[in-house]
Amino acid sequence: MTLNLVILALATVQRLAELWLSNRNTARLLERGAHEVGASHYPFIVAVHASWLAALWWFAPAKPIHWFWLAFFLLLQVARLWVLVSLRGRWTTRIIILPGEPLVRTGPYRFVDHPNYLIVVGEIAALPLAFALSPIALLFSGLNAAILAVRIRAENRALIAL
Repeated sequence: MTLNLVILALATVQRLAELWLSNRNTARLLERGAHEVGASHYPFIVAVHASWLAALWWFAPAKPIHWFWLAFFLLLQVARLWVLVSLRGRWTTRIIILPGEPLVRTGPYRFVDHPNYLIVVGEIAALPLAFALSPIALLFSGLNAAILAVRIRAENRALIAL
């Protein structure tokens, strides 16, 4: 049980740190003349992620750990770091468009257009599965897929318009 709480605390702190970094980067990008696209769906993304964490905090503390899924989740964190390093100050949790800037084509962006979204898809499923919470993994994977469909369409439209 104690390890479960440590894992949940680390995942929560990570998400909060990412929000801080995102807000900092967003403010800096806006100061440079960037603008936000698709802001109307952003509260739904926040709600899905906050509810996912809340469900994990509610159901996971006394569950057994499945090491394969925990290892997979940790591997996804390495991939997330690769995304953050590749985007640097352009990484945000929002769709922020900076006119005149070329798309990033380094790091994982050499291989796929939206690597961060692939990582999130994996995380939403893997962490609940690490605690044998298949229904939570399934429910939030479905919710995440629905909101990502909206987000990716909005982001692709904005990027094409550049």
